Amino acid sequence: MKRFGEVVRTTKETDISAKVDIDGKGRADIDTGIGFFDHMLTALSVHSGISMTIKVKGDLYVDCHHTIEDTGIALGQALGQALGAKSGIVRYGTAYIPMDESLAMASLDLSNRPFLVFNCEFTNQSCGQYDLCMTEEFFRAFAFNSGMTLHINLLYGSNDHHKAEAVYKAVAHALKTAVTLNSDGSTLSTKGVL
Repeated sequence: MKRFGEVVRTTKETDISAKVDIDGKGRADIDTGIGFFDHMLTALSVHSGISMTIKVKGDLYVDCHHTIEDTGIALGQALGQALGAKSGIVRYGTAYIPMDESLAMASLDLSNRPFLVFNCEFTNQSCGQYDLCMTEEFFRAFAFNSGMTLHINLLYGSNDHHKAEAVYKAVAHALKTAVTLNSDGSTLSTKGVL
């Protein structure tokens, strides 16, 4: 079964194409117009093992908000599409990821019950053209549009680049575990469905 999703989302603020191939070996082709965001999404793809092609044209003359949030929406929808009924997967994943002096933890459940808990503090306003406050907005959009319960905790760190990268990589590794096929193809739920 091919686990592939593709979403095209066009609004007055953004024009986005997002493709995911869960079994695609983590090949990334990312262009959002925001260099640091491209770097983070590439890390999300490579470390999750999920191939992602993301092309975005956004109203960056305003700021980065619409581009980042809408990318989270489209990417979440594409992931949800690729997972279908979410049967036959491990469903849960947790990862602790160090990035030099920083340490982040992500724990998630591909449950169809979207929720985000985000406990991360950054020191500066931005890394390049990426507003660090948008990290929470991206993951909220990503979680709610994919049907994911997602908890992210930045345990410590001092360099904002490292902190953000640890967060994205922690989510990636938790996701890599959660999308793994289970041994018998069953739905991991006492209800029988998610």
